[in-house]
Amino acid sequence: MPAFQEYFDPSHQLVRDSVRRFVEREILPDIEQWEESESFPRELYLKAGAAGILGIGYPEALSGSHEGDLFAKVAASEELMRCGSGGLVAGLGSLDIGLPPIVKWARPEVRDRVVPQVLSGEKISALAVTEPGGGSDVANLQTRAVRDGDCYRVSGSKTFITSGVRADFYTVAVRTGAQGFGGISLLLIEKGTPGFTVGRQLKKMGWWASDTAELFFDDCRVPVGNLIGAENMGFACIMGNFQSERLALALMANMTSQLALEESLKWAREREAFGKPIGKFQVIKHRLAEMATALEVSREFTYRQAAKMAAGQNVIKEISMAKNFATDTSDRITTEAVQILGGLGYMRESLVERLYRDNRILSIGGGTREVMNEIISKQMGL
Repeated sequence: MPAFQEYFDPSHQLVRDSVRRFVEREILPDIEQWEESESFPRELYLKAGAAGILGIGYPEALSGSHEGDLFAKVAASEELMRCGSGGLVAGLGSLDIGLPPIVKWARPEVRDRVVPQVLSGEKISALAVTEPGGGSDVANLQTRAVRDGDCYRVSGSKTFITSGVRADFYTVAVRTGAQGFGGISLLLIEKGTPGFTVGRQLKKMGWWASDTAELFFDDCRVPVGNLIGAENMGFACIMGNFQSERLALALMANMTSQLALEESLKWAREREAFGKPIGKFQVIKHRLAEMATALEVSREFTYRQAAKMAAGQNVIKEISMAKNFATDTSDRITTEAVQILGGLGYMRESLVERLYRDNRILSIGGGTREVMNEIISKQMGL
């Protein structure tokens, strides 16, 4: 992968090298087995915590490192994806969508108790927003939290929750007020709270190594002190969180494209047909050239939006564009990679087969492609 000196400095290369060694040592030897078993050991969180990977981008006062250095996070995220399992990366990284609201808006005593445990890998954090009847319509969520003295009484359900089975801390979107975006709040709900149960682990097309679950709340009593941010201000917190999640998904899509392109190039050089490597045929050469071009454009645009985010600029429109462009690109490149590899590309022993399956969720998670287009058009004044 190119160095991109305008975005990454020597400290970022150290992060990249460290995470790559971690992947080679702790993940790659077992990733095939973990994919087939649709899980990975909880111990991996502890190992990633001890290696300092989980804490990248979080405050040092809370046991993190590289606070405010977005490209350290970018470098780490890209290298984790070199394991070739989007599910493992999503599961290991569920803290990056569950934890930021706690860091930014939870009461200090809650934040100081929860965050260090998650960054060490001792505990696992998840975000619970999506509901069975809601999907991308966050403003219409129905899980209800009613104030009752020093508690909220929570009733409702969530679905498609990454790390939903094994998480310890759940950042849960609830309705505390009237219908619409103005009545939403965030609560920290801990596993083991009476009235809170975790449903079955859901079977998925891709991301096999991540656990994805349904959650149920039946008159679950949550301390008022677990409110994250101000009451009825949760929608703004969720939307702010989405920007980082959409950047992460764009990066994941670009790395999915990168790995699929690398596998395609390797196969084109090695596979012979009609007396010569298939990479010598013009149709394959041009297909690979177009794949590489699309990836370069997507990656550069994504990095540029990350740089703007790091500078504190508003990139609501542009990060939605980046997510759509990156996932469109990964759709195309993974499809082409399977085609170039032919029958092997359809086999589970092939990395591109997994990349093809894992890729499909990227234009759905964090806000669908259609929702991204709605955001873009609104930002254009339409």
